[in-house]
Amino acid sequence: MQEDKKALYFKNVYDNISSKGYHVTAVLEEKNVTPFAYSTGIFENFNIPELFISGLGPNLSGQIIENYVEKYKSDKIQLNKKIDDLIDTFPIYLIKVKNDDLLEYVLTSVKFYKNKKFEYLQLIFPDLNGKFPNDLSYNYDQNIIGEFQF
Repeated sequence: MQEDKKALYFKNVYDNISSKGYHVTAVLEEKNVTPFAYSTGIFENFNIPELFISGLGPNLSGQIIENYVEKYKSDKIQLNKKIDDLIDTFPIYLIKVKNDDLLEYVLTSVKFYKNKKFEYLQLIFPDLNGKFPNDLSYNYDQNIIGEFQF
């Protein structure tokens, strides 16, 4: 039965990549697990890095990934700079992440790309008071995998 579920899941992944160019995987919050979401297929289909988001729910993460694809498939990505126009509610930063640092998170992408090259960026967002992880008194459960220094 487990193999049937896996096959159905990956059929859904490949169908989404085929129809819209990418798939979003979301892992929900559990005790001692920060929720996260990530894309698969963006690098292959739009030639921009995949996106990893830690600490936001699946609906918002999905919307952000959709906005990211629409904006950057034809625009230069600004790394390590505050971006105010990706979503309405708060500014973000995009930082580079080494694939090896994400391997335990992005299993769908690892399976999809196999031995092909792919890249990831991580989206960094502020806490509820507008503070980023490098600000004093930042307070939010966001796993930062890449290097965030501004």
